[in-house]
Amino acid sequence: MAATRVPCPTCGKRVIWSAELSPWRPFCSERCRLLDLGAWFTEERAIPGEDTPAPESDDDADGNDLN
Repeated sequence: MAATRVPCPTCGKRVIWSAELSPWRPFCSERCRLLDLGAWFTEERAIPGEDTPAPESDDDADGNDLN
């Protein structure tokens, strides 16, 4: 049976899906894994969702300042 191969999400190189042969799977290397992580940290990548409005504070609700 042939080994399952998947594309590296960062560079596209084909990676064997095996813990013993590919410790960084689904990435081909630690470098590609870290590049992907950096993209999430800098918000180059994000999961789409709905924008939520900022919650109103008690001050703004009735126009009176509580202080």
